[in-house]
Amino acid sequence: MSTQTSPSAASEEPGFWEERRICFLTTPRPDGTTHLVPVGVTYDPGTRIARVISSRSSKKVRNVLAAGPGGVRVAVSQAEGRRWCTLEGTAVVRDDAESVADAEERYARRYKPPRPNPQRVVIEIAVTRAMGTAKPPGW
Repeated sequence: MSTQTSPSAASEEPGFWEERRICFLTTPRPDGTTHLVPVGVTYDPGTRIARVISSRSSKKVRNVLAAGPGGVRVAVSQAEGRRWCTLEGTAVVRDDAESVADAEERYARRYKPPRPNPQRVVIEIAVTRAMGTAKPPGW
């Protein structure tokens, strides 16, 4: 019996962005080249917001901040076998306590409780495009 999922069935899988797996975030450097790193991502299909927690000093956060207050276009992806999905959108950095606590709680549900980090911020991505064989519901 095959365990492969057809693309149409996989595209209706709401759990793909809830299952524990490493994702990849691509941000543009100020010189226009791309920076790709493994991250933990949470995604809220109701608001179409993806979140990445990180330290303020990380290169990915500095890349987003360098773009200015309007944010910058980024992409987050994950894959498992033939199932994959990329979410694209505009990223900004949030450092207020409420945004950080919310992102930490979401991260703990998908992965595990994050270690304490007084320099933690959130890269918040307003998703405008989804592609792949395991897109979130509504795409």
